[in-house]
Amino acid sequence: MDAIVLAGGIPQPDDPLYTYSNGDAKALIDVAGKPMIQWVLDALGDSEQVRNVIVIGLSPKSGVTCKKPVYFLSNQGRMLANIVAGVNKALELDRKTQYVLVVSSDIPALKPEMVDWLVDACMETKDDLYYGICPREVMEARFPGSRRTYTRLKDIELCGADINITHVRMATEHLDLWEALIGTRKSPLRQASIIGLGTLFQVVTRSITLEDLVEKVSKRIGIQGRVIVWQHAEPCMDVDKPHQLEILRADLEKQRRKLASKAGSRKRAAAKKADSKKAKTSKTRTAGTKAAAKAKPKGK
Repeated sequence: MDAIVLAGGIPQPDDPLYTYSNGDAKALIDVAGKPMIQWVLDALGDSEQVRNVIVIGLSPKSGVTCKKPVYFLSNQGRMLANIVAGVNKALELDRKTQYVLVVSSDIPALKPEMVDWLVDACMETKDDLYYGICPREVMEARFPGSRRTYTRLKDIELCGADINITHVRMATEHLDLWEALIGTRKSPLRQASIIGLGTLFQVVTRSITLEDLVEKVSKRIGIQGRVIVWQHAEPCMDVDKPHQLEILRADLEKQRRKLASKAGSRKRAAAKKADSKKAKTSKTRTAGTKAAAKAKPKGK
């Protein structure tokens, strides 16, 4: 499956992340020694389910890389236009493409096994859109103090994921509604009002379950949608505020040091094993030389 990575956002002076980006793309903000998007590209590159990666909003000059074939497209100005451009590129690469991953560039804690799990879980059915959510308790257990925005329903309190799967036809149908929903993606109440006042009332009063909400939203939009409930917080932990950036910087730096320590231990163990083998070989040769000398007949 091809992955479309959205990286077109540039923080403006009134954005709390502006001082971190220095006027450059948000995706290039440093996180534990690497651009934020590079962590995402590394996860996609090591995923068994990802075929090609399409980066929207950066150029090859950005210096980011991926183990999988990567294609760079310019920022189209709006998120929906960027998604449409990415889908068109995926279809250009393979006209038989049916589904694509849509991934935000600001979820650096994403891991390859999480990407693989999502693709496997989604492809058990043939829906139009798969939208991930994370229960509040999962998020706060993994990232205490993240202060996400949550939607409280009758049976669950949740926040949205930043890696989802969509059928390619979604890029050509219901575009006006999608534009409105994307524009209000940080406000669940405003999204509910677009879908219908009845739904808005039920969300506000917390009288609707997640299953019923999905059914109503799918019917209103005219699609077959399915919610994916994550038991990992990383795909839902995006960087919107400085404190979230600092949380992820600390978390990934800790992981980086742990991996470096393990790599160093393996290297030392391998060197010790090689030295032991070398010493054993040398000892064997020495013993062989002495035996040969001892067996050699003395001259008369």
